[in-house]
Amino acid sequence: MKTFHIPTAISRRRFLRGLGVAVGIPMLECMTPVFGNTTQPKPPRRMLLISNNLGVLPQHFFPKEKGEGYTLSPYLNELAAFRGDFTVFSGLSHPAVTGGHSTENCFLTAARDPTGSGFRNSISLDQFSAEKLGQQTRFPTLNLGVNIDKANRSLSWTRDGVLLPAEDSPSALFRKMFLQGDANDIARNLKRLQERGSILDVVRDDICSFQRGLGSADQSRLDQYLTSVRELEQRLAVSGDWEQKPKPATEATEPNDIADKSKFFPKIQLMLDMARLAFESDSTRIITLMVDGFATPVFEITEQQRTRDGYHNLSHHGQSKDKLAELEKVDFQQMRHLRELLTALAATPSAGGERLLDQTMVLYGSNLGDANVHNCTNLPILLAGGGLMHGQHFVFDNVQNKPLCNLFVTMLQNMGLEIDVFGSSTGTLNEINR
Repeated sequence: MKTFHIPTAISRRRFLRGLGVAVGIPMLECMTPVFGNTTQPKPPRRMLLISNNLGVLPQHFFPKEKGEGYTLSPYLNELAAFRGDFTVFSGLSHPAVTGGHSTENCFLTAARDPTGSGFRNSISLDQFSAEKLGQQTRFPTLNLGVNIDKANRSLSWTRDGVLLPAEDSPSALFRKMFLQGDANDIARNLKRLQERGSILDVVRDDICSFQRGLGSADQSRLDQYLTSVRELEQRLAVSGDWEQKPKPATEATEPNDIADKSKFFPKIQLMLDMARLAFESDSTRIITLMVDGFATPVFEITEQQRTRDGYHNLSHHGQSKDKLAELEKVDFQQMRHLRELLTALAATPSAGGERLLDQTMVLYGSNLGDANVHNCTNLPILLAGGGLMHGQHFVFDNVQNKPLCNLFVTMLQNMGLEIDVFGSSTGTLNEINR
């Protein structure tokens, strides 16, 4: 009786051992099990969340028409080359998030009434996404800032409403992503992680002994706290694993920090370059960037021109023609930097033959619809990339705005999460899904 031999997979290690040399070879068909699952994993999804806390001049940002055939507004005309890669929204805001500049910390949280007594922020979109996805990269998220008041402002907030300080040093960020410490550095970092873990063990044991006899309300709050402790323990364990893995290589050189706050746009460009590097190296898949105009003094619009006032005072233009003319130039420059970012992401190949832009959602917006009057409705919102169906201007009621969190839910789903609710959402904006 004739027998048939079913071939088995050949490992790369066995193949190399047979050659007797150390060479790099591609994945060959003989290295795949005959009956194995050859389905390629889905390319990773990423998002970059950018907010300028003084917004833009709305009359030059929003198009006049809606739908696919709209005429690009003056600002959006700077992005004309990517018309099919972005969507602009009118009539989005966060319900009951009012209070002018106090809303800047709520852009990604939608926490209500930030000026109310006893206000406590809620979890931000980036942290919520990282929490649900788990740590898939060396850094679950990166929280960045330009000219930022680190003690008081951030786009990134924990589940307990605690501010996560933004990194404003591109060189420090570069070192964290790419410079590998020696064995002693790694050992010291691991020891620090172990010490933090042991402290959590003590706290957990003390709390467990204390919780006996507590009322139901206190018990619920304590359970929430202990859940946070357990999650932190898990993150520490994962961080320890990553600490022992080699960091990615890059051809880029370590950047020089720009201390001068008046170099506003060079600082923005540098941080956008770092964000692209972080995505390209898969160091993280979620990045926030707060552009803190409020903390920006007199600054350069171009090398030949400076503003005559700080950004905050400039934004409260009071219809002054001179201030409006300067603000237009500032806003146009922002759009040009956004265009450069989209150009770089589109030129960078990624997994599955896609452009990095096709895997990366870029959200650009502000907590203020009109900084001149501290208006927090009709926020300027633009979403690019991410493989979504773009090329439209969606217009919603300019009085009864749709919740911006509806868009956030769609973005979370695009990240691969089975999520139906976030913040103040009442649904989705899945019209942009393919």
